[in-house]
Amino acid sequence: MSAHERRIGAATLKRLRLARGLSLAGAARALIDTAARLGQPLDAGAVSVQRSVARWESATVPVLPGERYQLLLAHLYARDADGHTCLGRGSDFAELLDALARLGESEQRLAELRTLLLRTSTDAGGGLLALLGPATQRALSEALAHPARLDRELLQTMQSAVTDVNTQVGSVPFVRLQLLLAPLVESCRRLIGAPLPETLRADLEAIAAQAYTLAGRAAFETRDDAASQALYAEATAAASRSGSPWRRAVVHMSHALVTLYSTPGLEAANALTEAAVRDAHTGESVTVRARAHALQAELAARAGQGKHANAALGLAWYDIDRDRDGDPAASSFSPAHLRGFEGVTALYTGDPAQAHDYFARSAQALTTPREQVQRAIVATDQALARIRLSEPHAAAELLHGCIDAATTTGGRVTAIRLRRARTDLTPWRTESWFTDLDDHLINSLGA
Repeated sequence: MSAHERRIGAATLKRLRLARGLSLAGAARALIDTAARLGQPLDAGAVSVQRSVARWESATVPVLPGERYQLLLAHLYARDADGHTCLGRGSDFAELLDALARLGESEQRLAELRTLLLRTSTDAGGGLLALLGPATQRALSEALAHPARLDRELLQTMQSAVTDVNTQVGSVPFVRLQLLLAPLVESCRRLIGAPLPETLRADLEAIAAQAYTLAGRAAFETRDDAASQALYAEATAAASRSGSPWRRAVVHMSHALVTLYSTPGLEAANALTEAAVRDAHTGESVTVRARAHALQAELAARAGQGKHANAALGLAWYDIDRDRDGDPAASSFSPAHLRGFEGVTALYTGDPAQAHDYFARSAQALTTPREQVQRAIVATDQALARIRLSEPHAAAELLHGCIDAATTTGGRVTAIRLRRARTDLTPWRTESWFTDLDDHLINSLGA
């Protein structure tokens, strides 16, 4: 970071402190009290902490707070004057993260802080309030009572809330994501059914489609298939009304994946995938088109249609390698994701060695918190390839990590694939390592 950026970060920290009416000594006491409340009392005295606060806010040579102090600052500024947790745009917490970024903190560390505070909020029974904040919550309540008051600023905040939840997939268990989504889903339903300015309706439908899709995925992962199917139906309708075919393709693909694991056979999932391909070809996102072809390849491979699967993979690579500047969904699918689909295709069409290499490369590249669910799925498939390569012990070692990931996220797809891998390992059930794996699976997932 440049010296100018660091000075802006320091000035932001000072402004946040003064806005709370805290002197340097008062900020030190507040941090000490926060540490005590969290059960992590500081060893340093008030004078020492006060000097630290002054160094962070220095106008000449500001210093980035250490990780422990970052955590205390996060808890301090995540609460507003009324004691409510506020993490959304415009909150003190959001400004704190911006200040820390300007002082040189990494994006990964800032994401960890955000996830930790979001977990704390859901532990305490909070939900959408934490993502929107009291002022926006009041504005949303007013819009629900008087839809004519809905404006673009409120829609942008709702979109940010949906995006916030989406980024937490893989970091926060799905049952917590449901808690965050439920009020937003209901708000979208009520607003869509009300008379609104037509200039805002398409944007609201797009937000609703994404919220319903995430909620449908979360319902599936928590084994509520009836609710999941109903939410996907709402998401499809909202995406259709948004006027963006690529959005409906995204809904179809998510729906196809949960259908693959909740409905016998491939017919229903394949119908949704083909609908996604058609919509993707009429939409403006080549990234979504690549993802649709990748899913088409997986289903063809599962059906034993190797030639069709490889042709679809070729189309997927053609799209993913194109210029995606300005693509509305550019970050939703990557070459790392596509290699996982290549692995599945190779696994089901008879080349486990090639499949293993694809899976290994994909898992290595899927590193962000948002990609942890996909990484666990890929690693489980990698273990299946190891089994088919007559390396069952190595497969079991991989599966231990997948069990831990499934426990953290509560992911149903990972759990299903783990149980299938365990079944494939039954010829070695007398081995001690198999017993260890079985115990880990039962203790963690109950099966």
